[in-house]
Formats: sequence, structure tokens, C-alpha cells
Amino acid sequence: MVNEDDAAAQSPGKPKGYNFYRSCLGSPRYVVAPMVDQSELAWRMLCRRYGAELCYSPMYHANLFATDPKYRKDALQTCPEDRPLIIQFCGNDAQQILDAALLAQDHCDAVDINLGCPQAIAKRGHYGSFLQDEWELLTEIVSTLHAQLAIPVTCKIRIFEDLEKTIRYAKMLEAAGCQLLTVHGRTREQKGPLTGVADWNYIKSVRQHVKIPMLANGNILGLEDVHRCLAETGVDGVMSAEGNLHNPAIFQGVSPPVWQMAHEYLELVQLYPCPSSFIRGHLFKLFHHIMNIRQNSELRQYLATANQLVQFQNVVQQVREKYEPFHKGHVPYEPEQVAAGSEEDLPLSPWLCQPYIRASPESHRQKIAEKVREAEDPNRAKRQYFDKDGKEISRKRMKKLRRRQRRPNKTDAQIQHRHERRLEYCSECANPQGSKCEFQLCRVCCKDRCYNNDRDCPGHGILIKSRRAKAKLFEDGQAVQDEHDVSRNSDDDLTIAPADAREPL
Repeated sequence: MVNEDDAAAQSPGKPKGYNFYRSCLGSPRYVVAPMVDQSELAWRMLCRRYGAELCYSPMYHANLFATDPKYRKDALQTCPEDRPLIIQFCGNDAQQILDAALLAQDHCDAVDINLGCPQAIAKRGHYGSFLQDEWELLTEIVSTLHAQLAIPVTCKIRIFEDLEKTIRYAKMLEAAGCQLLTVHGRTREQKGPLTGVADWNYIKSVRQHVKIPMLANGNILGLEDVHRCLAETGVDGVMSAEGNLHNPAIFQGVSPPVWQMAHEYLELVQLYPCPSSFIRGHLFKLFHHIMNIRQNSELRQYLATANQLVQFQNVVQQVREKYEPFHKGHVPYEPEQVAAGSEEDLPLSPWLCQPYIRASPESHRQKIAEKVREAEDPNRAKRQYFDKDGKEISRKRMKKLRRRQRRPNKTDAQIQHRHERRLEYCSECANPQGSKCEFQLCRVCCKDRCYNNDRDCPGHGILIKSRRAKAKLFEDGQAVQDEHDVSRNSDDDLTIAPADAREPL
């Protein structure tokens, strides 16, 4: 086991290891994971209300955070009560991550490096778990942040299939300066339908070989799983992601009605606003079991297209009005029909917060094989799609109509403004004018005007004057260079001539 006294021994300066874990973080055991678009300030504050002792921010892109003020302003939302807090970054360049961390360090207790994201976007961006084989780069990133930041650096990783390699990986990060390590007990390939079960034995083995504080992640469906994980692995705390999204009161071991959690969350959203997509995602997680009931299909569709706070509040109210009489026992509840492929035997009533149990990878593979067989069957029934008038449409058209339904509803003033804009035409022809054109022309006429009068039009992106000026500078520079080359060649001829003259005939 870890010798905590040795691990707590500190050099002068910022707190490290267990000193950091205890004095700065307060020895947290219940931790809310970093979740993209889901662990925003309003959700963190709800989780803290129900027992969370440490929260992580969503994953932020280090390069955007460091270079884009608007992205940084939108992302960096916190308040005095939102502590302890660890801000997580993704990236693959030590200097970029350092630049972002320096801008964030005054607003959090530590900076975390995301080395665990397994998604395709992480593969394209070359970050997350797709850096786990580049140990020299990771050593540079962690050591740079450890040396330059005023606060500690932490890491969140996934395991390798090879246990010994996983242990060496964790020890390498510790040696580079990582002060707290979170280990997700799944490999990079275990994601989506192939998630499967996290291996706590790997987490236990890593715990026995590192001296810094450690958190475990994976297989946390309720408070009993938290305590069992602490006992079996010996870690200092447990992090919850999906379990927390389905039940923000998971760390209190209670299962409140979903409308209660949703109502409290929406109240916090009014205090700490966030994009409607975040809100929609949270409500779908909270109402997961209810929305899988066939009788609630219209309500599910309404939630899918909702984009205003009052609409989300309306959904919560409808759920409450339907299921609160059952919850209070005023009306006996008869099980409702669930959609195909959904859980039929829930441990609790569908209106109570409870975990979502994923199908096993083997079950998923069987479903895929069945779909392949159906697709190859020439007698299969073709799926049809219809618009609101009952006319058959293509699948592509159907998806386009659904996207339109999710767009914000236009006000009368916006519709009137759009109509008025359609009446504005080019002053030289019958085409509509560009909305941002300072000459009030269409693009074709504007291009002719700029070409003939040596002008720019930023509204149309036409930069005739700028490009001519740039070309003139290039020509002038080229002419100076040519003169310099001629002068240098003449000087060379003069210096060589006397030497040639002394050569014998």
C-alpha cells in the first residue's frame, strides 16, 4: 500500500501529492467527472447540493481557450461556491496547454490533462487516449505544467490491455509531475455499445504502485458501488459520469423523482445560464426511462425540438402532472409499454432517478448481425417516412425537416425584418443586394465596382485594393532584390579580375 507520510513530504512551494489532496481539495471521495457539454456550472452546483465533494469542468480545447477570448469567456463559468474545482484541457502541445492553463489557474484548484477520451473526435484532433503511446510528449506536457503553473497538474487516463504497461504508464506520469491520477478501468476500445465492464483489478494494481492520490472511474451505478470500489481498489475517491447524469443525488444514495431534479436544475440554469443543447441533454438523461415509454413519444419529440427555458419547464411540468399521482400512491400504476430495445424490468419505478444499464457488447454484436441479415433479405419491408400532410418522403428529407423543427422559433419582428430584406435589390441590376455590402450591390456588380474603382468590400469578401497593394509591395521588393543582386555580381567581378590578370598566359 501507499506510504502516505512519504507521499505527503513536500518541497517548498505549491502543495503536492497528499498535501494538495487534503489541504486544497479537502480529501474528496465523491467526485463528478469532466463531461463535455454536461458538467457545466449549473449542473456542478446541483451535484454539490447533493453530496459531490469535488467537480471537474467540461473538457476544454487548450488552443481555443488560449487564443479565442469568446470561447474562453463562454467556457470559464464559475462562482465562489464552485470549489474545489479542477479544470480539464485537451491538447497535444505543451506550450499551448500551458498558455491555456495560465489563463485558468486563478479560477480553479488544479489543471487536469485529458488522456482518456476515446471518441473519434479525439482521434482526429490527436488528443485524449490517442496520446497514451507517446510517452515522451506526455512527459514534456506534464513536466512543463508542473514547473510553470502556480497550481498542481493532474491526469485522467484509461488502461492498456497489458497490466504491466498500465503500471509503467501511471508511474511515468507520476515521475513527470502529476499530483493526482484518475484511472478509468476501461481500454481505449471500450466505448459506445462496446463499453462493457471496467476492470477494477487494474485500478487496484496501479494504486499499489503509485504514491500520489488516486481516483477510480467506471462501473459506478449507485452509492453502494462507490463504497465497494473504495474497499476493493484502495483508491482515495471515486469519480462518476454516466451514473451522475442519470441521478445527480447518487452520492447521497437516494433516488428522488426525476421532476424534482429537473426542476432544481432549471432553477440553477436561470442563475447560471448555459446553451439549450446542454439543458436538453440533461433532461433526456434524467427522463431516459420515461421517454422510452411509447405513450410518451409525443412528449419526447417536444423535448427534442425544445430550445427555450419555458419549453423545458413545460416538459418537466407535464412529466410531474402525469407521474406524481402514481408516486404519491393516489392512483395505482399499471406498467406501460416501452419502446423496442429498452429495459423492461427496472429496479425502481420509471419516474425515479436510477442508472441506465447498458446492453453487453455481445448483445450489441448479435443485434448488428441481425440487422445485416435483414438488410440482405430481398423480401424485407422498406421503411417509409411521411411529412405532416401524409405524403411519402425520403429519409434525407425527413432528417432535414426534423432539423428545421429544432431551430428556434422566429418572432414576428424577425420574420418582418427578413421579409423586408427580400425587397432590397441591387442598385444596378435586379438581383438581391448583399446584406453587408457597403455599396448596396449584388456580388457581381460589387466585384465590377471594386475592380474599376480600386476598392475593397469586406461584406462580400472582395479585396481588390488590398491585393493590388500587396502585389505592388512584392514588385517593389523584387526590384530592390534584383538591383542588389546586380550590384553584388559587379563587385564580385571587380575583385576577381586582378587575380585573373596575374595568372600566367
